[in-house]
Amino acid sequence: MEHAHTGPLDVELVLVPVDGSEESALAVEYAVSIAGQYGASVHAVYLLGEEVVRAIEDGTIDEASVVGDHEAFIDSVADYATEKGVHISHSTAFGFSTRVKTRHPGSAILDTAEELESDFIVVPREPVSGDPGEVLEKAAEYVLLYASQPVLSV
Repeated sequence: MEHAHTGPLDVELVLVPVDGSEESALAVEYAVSIAGQYGASVHAVYLLGEEVVRAIEDGTIDEASVVGDHEAFIDSVADYATEKGVHISHSTAFGFSTRVKTRHPGSAILDTAEELESDFIVVPREPVSGDPGEVLEKAAEYVLLYASQPVLSV
């Protein structure tokens, strides 16, 4: 199937930040749908929140074990993308740093977008529930303000 889109939007890689929440799983579905329309790939970046990053940085927990915890989520996301015929890759990023004061989930998303040269970002809008696992609750607004790519907030 040829995707010959001429127009303002030429999408090859859709970036979707995730944190294991239902909202971020839904964002992946949107990202996969958009990627499918454009014959693009999806990259899911799993953002680690402040508590987890502090624990990794002070050696309380092992980064590999944290990533292991997220594998089930990433696997389900990958299965969904594969079912839809969309190639998906993934990585992990620190959404917080004890050393870099400007590091937060929004900046981590944009840094990843630049590194991967992604053309489009789908960012979950999360309810501010105060759940420490939900890293992305304040990121959507930042990404919408500062991204150079088109952004869909879902």
